[in-house]
Amino acid sequence: METVKDVKTAREVTVSADSSTSLVANIKMGGQESKIDESVADSGPDAYDYILSALGACTAITLHMYAKRKEWPLERVEVDLSHERVHTVDCDHSDENEAKLSQITKKLRLIGDLTPEQKLRLHEISGKCPVQKTLQAGLIVKTVLIEQV
Repeated sequence: METVKDVKTAREVTVSADSSTSLVANIKMGGQESKIDESVADSGPDAYDYILSALGACTAITLHMYAKRKEWPLERVEVDLSHERVHTVDCDHSDENEAKLSQITKKLRLIGDLTPEQKLRLHEISGKCPVQKTLQAGLIVKTVLIEQV
């Protein structure tokens, strides 16, 4: 087990939960605070909502940056996202519960006087946002125990 001293990095998100409210996580990021509340259905965003929000925001911003550079008349981008667990199609044991993958469906609404070719290109570019690339490449999560000082 690796342990390190508690040294903050430049870009960090801090999440905490107390035993009195163990299903509520307090989040500090970018000078802002928010919560994830898993204690009651539909009480607010859950952890997956934040993942979907990050992907949607990255997609919309990437598309606007691209359209601006090309001087295309993209006025607004709307991204509807959903997350579900789906069975793998090509798995020998697809009837087993473990043979499921997470799938995000991303629906784009491109508003502006765009040609069909521009819309098609923006559709392609939507898959190139950094958050989507990270999610699709997979992640390694390294957990480090921090020493109390």
